[in-house]
Amino acid sequence: MPNTRSAAKRVKTNLIRAKRNKSVKTVLKSSIRRFQEAINSDNVEEAKTALVKACKVIDKAVVHGVIHKNNASRKKSRLARMLNKKIAV
Repeated sequence: MPNTRSAAKRVKTNLIRAKRNKSVKTVLKSSIRRFQEAINSDNVEEAKTALVKACKVIDKAVVHGVIHKNNASRKKSRLARMLNKKIAV
């Protein structure tokens, strides 16, 4: 139980932000999963478009403050490496 009025407001804003963060993370994970499914199905063209969409979603998550920019950079790098490996084979 919050003891002050400002603490009560913090509880409300934390719930709102947690809800927003959860939706952003869900979209983020879904876009990465779609990319990985395209890679696993050996569809390089679909994987390229999925990579572009995933990178865009990752960048939006950084802007919203859901993930750190270094985390985003690492994710994008790993996805690009996966695509490059698939293209090289």
